[in-house]
Amino acid sequence: MLESVGALTGSPWIYAVVALSVLLDVFLPLLPSGVLVITAATAAAAGSTTVAGAGAAGQVTEVPSLLALILCAATASVLGDLVAYRLAWRGGERLDRAIARSRRLTSAQERLGAALARGGGILVIIARFAPAGRSVVSLGAGAAHRKVKEFLPWSALAGVAWAGYSVGLGYFGGQWLGATWVGTAVSVLALFVAGALAAYLIRRPAAEMSAAASAGATATTAS
Repeated sequence: MLESVGALTGSPWIYAVVALSVLLDVFLPLLPSGVLVITAATAAAAGSTTVAGAGAAGQVTEVPSLLALILCAATASVLGDLVAYRLAWRGGERLDRAIARSRRLTSAQERLGAALARGGGILVIIARFAPAGRSVVSLGAGAAHRKVKEFLPWSALAGVAWAGYSVGLGYFGGQWLGATWVGTAVSVLALFVAGALAAYLIRRPAAEMSAAASAGATATTAS
């Protein structure tokens, strides 16, 4: 599996590609930034890679540093969050109307505001693992004009947690299953499972709040 990406994972350019992918996926959630991070970490687990077609004996290249991958991915994650946050902060009436038309964004904005007001932003960390959750939370925080000191520390924790988890999946998957398609696929599947669980945890409070509101409205009507 690594033969097809050996030239990239064995080059310092891997850090730039990882950073750019993670930075942009706050706006384009379909970018496979997590898959790229896992693939690079799997290459690190291999110890060294041989670039196919580099000569009769092949060419042994350096593998990515795990610490550098984590720092690169986490930093790009925080920067992307801040860009989305600032754009939403200055979005004006058009963005406000777009958010108002989106139940998902409105709900996330309300829950995030309540969580940050209580001094806890665990929702920011959980949302980092959910599909498009990072985008929703960053845009919601900016549109609601939450203070950056309330949002930034949790964004940093979320970036480090996500980067560490993704790199860990790739590395240990490569160690246990080998630097093959199988090892990478299992690691990517584990990342998707974490995303599905995060999405469930994010939706659950909203469902409970809706049920409580309905119950309260029914009780008021009955009285």
